[in-house]
Amino acid sequence: MSLGPAGASLNPKQAQNFEDMEKQFAVKAVQHMTTYWAILEKMKGSNLRLTKMDDEIYEHFKKEFPEFDLKETIDEDKMKSKEGKEKWRNFMMTYEKTVDDYNFGTMLRSNPRFEYGERETIFAMRMQFYAIEIARNRAGLNDWIYEQAHPNEDSNKT
Repeated sequence: MSLGPAGASLNPKQAQNFEDMEKQFAVKAVQHMTTYWAILEKMKGSNLRLTKMDDEIYEHFKKEFPEFDLKETIDEDKMKSKEGKEKWRNFMMTYEKTVDDYNFGTMLRSNPRFEYGERETIFAMRMQFYAIEIARNRAGLNDWIYEQAHPNEDSNKT
C-alpha cells in the first residue's frame, strides 16, 4: 500500500479517505497474521522459511539481540523504549533495500506458547516479525501449532 512518493510526508488532515487507509492497513495486517498461522498449521515452523534471507536475518538477530529470550513473553515496553526503538531501527534499516515491506506494521505474538489473541498480540514492524519468528521457528517453538492441528500424526517420525 503506497501512500505517495518515497520520502513524501503524509499530512493526515489533508489525506483523503484516511479512515479507509487505516481499514486497509488493518485488513492487510490481519491477512498476514491469519496466513502465517495457517502455514504453521500445515507445516512445522522448524521446516519453514519466511524469506530468501532467513539465514542472514537469523544470524544478524542473534548478533544484535543476544539477550532476547525467545521462550519468554516479549517485553513490549523495553522493545518500544527509546533505546529499544533505536536498536531495532538500526537492525531494520539493514534490510531497507532487500526485504519488501521491511517497515510495514504487522501483528506479532508476544509469546510463542500462545495463539494470536487480544492480550497475546503486539504491533510490530515486519522485520521484527521476521527476526523473531525465524528464530522461534529455528528453535522449534512454533512446532506445537502443527502438532495441535495434526494430533493423530506421530511427532517422533523422522
